[in-house]
Amino acid sequence: MYSRTLFIDSIPKDINILEIGPFYNPQCIGSNVKYFDIIDRDALIDRAKQIDANIKVENIPYINYISPVGDLSIINETFDAIFSSHAIEHQLDFIDHLQKTSKLLNNGGKYYLIIPDKRYCFDHFNNESTIADVINANFEKRKKHSLKSVIEHRALTTHNNSAEHWRGQHGVLDNITERIKNAITEYVTNEYVDVHAFYFTPASFSQIISLLNQLGYIDFKINKLHDTPPNNIEFYCVLEKV
Repeated sequence: MYSRTLFIDSIPKDINILEIGPFYNPQCIGSNVKYFDIIDRDALIDRAKQIDANIKVENIPYINYISPVGDLSIINETFDAIFSSHAIEHQLDFIDHLQKTSKLLNNGGKYYLIIPDKRYCFDHFNNESTIADVINANFEKRKKHSLKSVIEHRALTTHNNSAEHWRGQHGVLDNITERIKNAITEYVTNEYVDVHAFYFTPASFSQIISLLNQLGYIDFKINKLHDTPPNNIEFYCVLEKV
């Protein structure tokens, strides 16, 4: 059965790599790897301690490039490969993210992505994103997540046990009224709320990439796409710059 380990092992170890959002568990390690995040290492350590006192903060790497709004254009070098795990669904502008990622890749470079499958995670009850959603976000030039995304993420999500989802046990949406009220308050009182903006399955992600390429928005094509393994929460994709 395909796995996260096999996918990460497929990334060549002797090339220049950029990992986006490593937090406390970087997947690519070595002198050839650089890291990008929205906050620096000290802030990541503080965040990790707030989440779980048992997190091994010594694994948190030095962050080479930092942008509070996730702007990849601050990076002044190119790479043979870029890696991100559970990050692309958070992007305000999916198209802009892929365009900026492409600019950071050398010719023939690859973008290795681990993406949550909305069918088997807490996003189960939210609808798959469409090409219209992706293009609309690009036209809006969003600087923060929409109220719709915040409500969906805070009020319309269920449990995150992938094995239960595979068994058809998706849970129920409870306390929705109170959760919506809290989501609206959070949106109004905070400058930025980090949530999922897009929801994918392997098939929908593949279709969106193909359409964006045909429409001239991106210069990526799918090099490999590994379906979500049974009882798992994520699928694996390699985009190749063409």
